[in-house]
Amino acid sequence: MKELIEYIAKALVDSPDDVYVSEIVGDQTSVLELKVAKDDLGKVIGKQGRSARAMRTILSAASIKLKKRTVLEIIE
Repeated sequence: MKELIEYIAKALVDSPDDVYVSEIVGDQTSVLELKVAKDDLGKVIGKQGRSARAMRTILSAASIKLKKRTVLEIIE
């Protein structure tokens, strides 16, 4: 899951070297924290949050196969 979000985020931003994804694993839920450069934050979130919502939708669809819930947090 971490690699999936990292791949999508690097495709969206201007400085892909500044993309960092950390994973906090729990029993039933994992939390992915996405950090990008301050200038690229708007690109990751998108207009009215559409890009962020699309990334969360893809993440939840991929999580179903693992029978685990995964949450995406975008850190400023």
